Amino acid sequence: MSQVRTVAPLFESNLRSLKKIHQGKVRDIYDVDEHHLLIVTTDRLSAFDVIMREPIPFKGAVLTEISLFWFEKTRHIVPNHLSSLRLEDIITDPGELTQLQGRAMVVKKLRALPVEAVVRGYLIGSGWKDYQHSGAICGVRLPQGLRLADRLPEPLFTPASKAPAGHHDENIDFAAVEAAIGTIHAARMRDVSLELYDFAARYALAHGIIIADTKFEFGLDTAGTLTLIDEALTPDSSRFWPMESYRPGMSPPSFDKQFVRDYLESLHWNKQPPPPPLPADIVARTSENYRKGLALLTA
Repeated sequence: MSQVRTVAPLFESNLRSLKKIHQGKVRDIYDVDEHHLLIVTTDRLSAFDVIMREPIPFKGAVLTEISLFWFEKTRHIVPNHLSSLRLEDIITDPGELTQLQGRAMVVKKLRALPVEAVVRGYLIGSGWKDYQHSGAICGVRLPQGLRLADRLPEPLFTPASKAPAGHHDENIDFAAVEAAIGTIHAARMRDVSLELYDFAARYALAHGIIIADTKFEFGLDTAGTLTLIDEALTPDSSRFWPMESYRPGMSPPSFDKQFVRDYLESLHWNKQPPPPPLPADIVARTSENYRKGLALLTA
């Protein structure tokens, strides 16, 4: 059952006890020591690669709890980057502990691989665009006549290159993955990603959620062991659709920020900074979407 509690929204973490070494769209990363990092998941939300000015209450806690949930459930498939260190082992300041409660993970330092492992079970997003253009996704031919949001004959491993900040990731074929990380790691990444997706999709379906697609990131430890890092099967790294409203041929509603994207699409905004303000009801309904997805998944 969900452990998310009422906490003040956090747009940006501010720790005096540790050095911040990276700030992403959602996560702040701090250096702990030679072997560990602290990942703080804020309530920031980005849409069309632009960070909105309004934090989404509970978002960071929801993403953290879902990742921890899947890390625990998938240990039998692949090791993950979670450390045995607790937050209290590295943070002693009571104010900083309060700021981080429910939204921080102490993880091992690993060598991140420069490929995003995307698995698609349904035809949506950039996969749908590729299919319309070429009848294939990442070089994999698909049957003719598939509709938007149709379930694919079998899940596809459709990797993407990690783009620099401010640029979009690009779909690549398996040969490009082999060239980037070697044939052994490429095959292991593909096989593990498909096994993770299959396990999670079946579990989620039994809880009323369709995981249409998802993105995994992996790293290597000093022994060269493939390890799951970053986040795992969250509404930010996946498309979560409520099973009750799923209809092939249309873009289903989802338990994520799609509600914000749809609102922004209705405005005359060029999708460049600064972003337009988000009305209070849009923020509230987006927060509710995230929490509803967590509640279903962990019921």
